[in-house]
Amino acid sequence: MRKLTTLMIAAMIAVTGCAAALATEYTKGKVKKVDMKAGKVTIIHEELTNLDMPAMTMVFRAADPAMLEKMNPGDDIEFIADRVKGKLTVTELK
Repeated sequence: MRKLTTLMIAAMIAVTGCAAALATEYTKGKVKKVDMKAGKVTIIHEELTNLDMPAMTMVFRAADPAMLEKMNPGDDIEFIADRVKGKLTVTELK
């Protein structure tokens, strides 16, 4: 097993820290549609910086179906989205 140098460890921590900071940044949006049966929600959202996406309207999966019960069309929300198994997914909701 190779030994990690201090520089390599510092780089790994820096990269991990940056990724975590971006992933925890909430984005503002407005719920357009909730599809409980499909487990999806349509959101008109601001820029998703962690996904490098401009503001637009998109359909997301919900990481937890209970999130959908908290959303209604017209609601202003703050959320975190990420790619989960290649699918755009709301992972956290304020």
